[in-house]
Amino acid sequence: MSPHLIELRDITVEYKTPGHPPKRVLDNLNLTIEAGELLAVCGQTGCGKSTMLRLILGAELPTAGQVLIEGHESRRPDRNRGYVPQKYSLFPDKTVLGNIAFGPEMEEFGLFGWLHPSFYSRRKEVRAKAMSLLRQMGLDDADGRKFPDQLSGGMQQRVAIAQALIMKPRILLMDEAFSALDPATRTDMQRLLRTLWAKTGTTILFVTHNIAEAIYLGSRVVVLGKETPQSSSNVIADLEVAESARQESGQLSDKEIDRLTKAIEGSTPGSRVEFEMAGFNG
Repeated sequence: MSPHLIELRDITVEYKTPGHPPKRVLDNLNLTIEAGELLAVCGQTGCGKSTMLRLILGAELPTAGQVLIEGHESRRPDRNRGYVPQKYSLFPDKTVLGNIAFGPEMEEFGLFGWLHPSFYSRRKEVRAKAMSLLRQMGLDDADGRKFPDQLSGGMQQRVAIAQALIMKPRILLMDEAFSALDPATRTDMQRLLRTLWAKTGTTILFVTHNIAEAIYLGSRVVVLGKETPQSSSNVIADLEVAESARQESGQLSDKEIDRLTKAIEGSTPGSRVEFEMAGFNG
């Protein structure tokens, strides 16, 4: 039997501060994620959502337990895991096209790539791919010549997603990636993300505080919470969202989102909430 794409096994994370007892953020977290899922992770501030993302990225190690990627322990970031933070991580001194192409150019040629005989021909190929991704993000060719400070917040976040996707990661990790956007732009970005997911099949983990956003985006929603006397797990709810429940536009109805939100908010620690929504008529 093939291993899960991602497995968090008995994960505990503690942070030590001199003069204070250790602060435990995650305790006995067990979670498996399959290839091709769009997993939305939500929960209150301090429940360990972003910490979980950093563990999967390999940017942080657990105090105890294992993070497994395809059955192998992960201890450092690699090209198979892309990351999009809440605040756009773009280089201010590079054009939009230069930002998107930066990853593959550095991976192939390093800092002194221009000394390599094939540098200019390969750079032309990489930048053509970057321009294609730029268009997929809904931006124009002219935007590729601009610098990040000439773009709106939503446009910068589109560039940040393209910057991650050009490396063709198997896993895309997004930490509150839309929270700083205005409501209209946020809705556009949610639609774009679901379109990209359907088109590429990339496994996506999307962290958000917003339960309605999690339900709209996710093929699966996991709610994290702090450990309680009633539960030895950080997973409060685990919700499968059937694609058959979505309208032709790809969206869930407002009634369905409201129903699922109430079900999640009313769930008890340690419970698993599953809905089969095929044929749901509101």
